[in-house]
Amino acid sequence: MQIAETNRLTLSKINTDDAAFILELMNTPGWLKFIGDRNIKTVESAVDYIKNNQLKCYEKLGFGYYKMQVKSEELKSIGTCGLLKRDNLEHVDIGFSILPEYHGKGYGYEAVNEIMKLAKTEFGIKTICAITLPTNQSSINLLKKLGVSYQKTVKPFDDNEELLLFAKNL
Repeated sequence: MQIAETNRLTLSKINTDDAAFILELMNTPGWLKFIGDRNIKTVESAVDYIKNNQLKCYEKLGFGYYKMQVKSEELKSIGTCGLLKRDNLEHVDIGFSILPEYHGKGYGYEAVNEIMKLAKTEFGIKTICAITLPTNQSSINLLKKLGVSYQKTVKPFDDNEELLLFAKNL
């Protein structure tokens, strides 16, 4: 189900038919390095991941992560972008990931900008945050370009890894 559209992209809910794409995305070098290995190694495990994460998030919160599809390439899925409310963060978190061959083409900016508009207008979110590794310069640059400002260093997960916390009032 499509939730938004930009000049070059459609943003749609992820469903179990997207399992092969999710498997590919979650095993890219960037995902593994900056987000972490979720042990999704088969299409079946990707289906379970979608059911237990994306679908439950849509049901519980009304929002979640969405697939980014390029209009000019017959709606080829190239990444995900969306919103998540983590128990260990004060505000709703915005996140994104793109297949390596589509990095640096402005798709992330286009998608995240649209998701931030939806966060405000459709979901009534007043402040969004984002977390990233200090070494993920591409994400840091994108967040700054979108006006999402560095706030502080946090350790929100059990692994005790320090992450940079960014935030923006919508």
